Amino acid sequence: MNLKRLSLRTRIFIGMILLVLMASVLIASVAIYQYKEETKDYHQQRLERKEKAIQSHINFVLKETSYPVTTKEIPLIFKDEIYKIADVHSLQLNLYDLDGTLLKTSRATFTLDTLQVCIRTEILNELSNTAQHHYIEKSEENGEIFQSSYSYITDQKSKPLAILNLPYLENDEFLSKELNEFLLRLLYAYSFVLLMAVVIAFLLSKYITKSLKTISDKINTTRLEKSNERIEIGDTSEEINVLVNSYNSMIDELEESAVKLATSEREQAWREMAKQVAHEIKNPLTPMRLTVQNFQRKFDPTDENIHKKVDEYSKTLIQQIDTMSSIASAFSNFAKMPAQQNETLNVVKIVKLALDIFNEEYIEFSSDSEEIIAKFDRTQLIRVVTNLVKNGIQAIPNNREPKIKVNVKTENEQVIITVSDNGAGVLEENKMKVFEPKFTTKTSGMGLGLAMVKNIVEMHKGTISFESEPNKGTTFKVTIPKET
Repeated sequence: MNLKRLSLRTRIFIGMILLVLMASVLIASVAIYQYKEETKDYHQQRLERKEKAIQSHINFVLKETSYPVTTKEIPLIFKDEIYKIADVHSLQLNLYDLDGTLLKTSRATFTLDTLQVCIRTEILNELSNTAQHHYIEKSEENGEIFQSSYSYITDQKSKPLAILNLPYLENDEFLSKELNEFLLRLLYAYSFVLLMAVVIAFLLSKYITKSLKTISDKINTTRLEKSNERIEIGDTSEEINVLVNSYNSMIDELEESAVKLATSEREQAWREMAKQVAHEIKNPLTPMRLTVQNFQRKFDPTDENIHKKVDEYSKTLIQQIDTMSSIASAFSNFAKMPAQQNETLNVVKIVKLALDIFNEEYIEFSSDSEEIIAKFDRTQLIRVVTNLVKNGIQAIPNNREPKIKVNVKTENEQVIITVSDNGAGVLEENKMKVFEPKFTTKTSGMGLGLAMVKNIVEMHKGTISFESEPNKGTTFKVTIPKET
């Protein structure tokens, strides 16, 4: 969705709604983040409390035992006490010797795949190399997060006897329930706020854009060629009044300049047309003048080849006269198009008919179907096709195998005619001038063919465009509605 194409009213409305939605998403995100941080701290602190309590309990057992306090005697010392400790503190515990071999566990039964019999070497290294002689390992199994704490059990002289391991499951069921309840209450609150925002945004945007809508409607109906009405709005803001006054002043100036502009454009058009006609007519007049002068100098009634020379001179003059006649016809056709006579016709059939006048075998024709019906002037459609094909033929260099492709198809209630060639293409600096009258890159011609084609297509409410690559070819695309 392109926001630049939306009305100001719609943008104000969408902006307020998005603001409420962004606020709700932001608050929910902060709440979830805060929950995760608090949960993390809760489990860490709980494990630390459990570890301290169990360490104190173990120290008490070691103090009261009648067995020698050595690593070897740990299984005997905690033969029954380990279960009592696990039961009192509601936490499983495992005891390992200093080499990481399991000595005693609070589990009633265990298997090798469910209990770590030996502590990994990297854990032993971390435990012995840290100043606190404490290490916590985190892991995840079946979607559940576990923390496993490792610390030393020492005798009364602080000499390490064994390694205490406390496996701890992070159970977030209660906290997750609390979070879900909070988010649900937040959803209810913001649903109500969103509903209120929709109503307020609608009323506010309507109030703000009411005057602008009136001005916009007036501006959309403003035309250079007709008399335009001034804007009359009652009580509005200062900014709107400035805009209205500026528009009314523009309308007054527009009406004054419209007449001057129309007169100036007509005069300029006639001047340009006169210059072009004079220029094109002068071109054949020069060789005609030279031919006559040459004939005068060399005329000899006694010459036995006098009839042949007269015939040659006559052909030269007739050729130049025909050139002047074609120039006059081209300007006449461009200046005054025949009256448009639309009729329902088969575009495929008419395009084929237009191509029949060409003898070139390299012209290829294709269409989506045998019949594509549209309303168009038959004569002018033939003129469009023949001009585009002729233009394509003339654009192909002599040293290249020529190829012209003509295609007719339908798309979204539009008739599309494309004419492609493999000619020299259009240079980048000339692309903006292609449809301008008088523009041509050929050594002959007046440059009116494509301008006339554009005029015909636009009279039928269509469009014409082209794509070109230098030295590769050009494709002209004519799009006309089926109903005109």
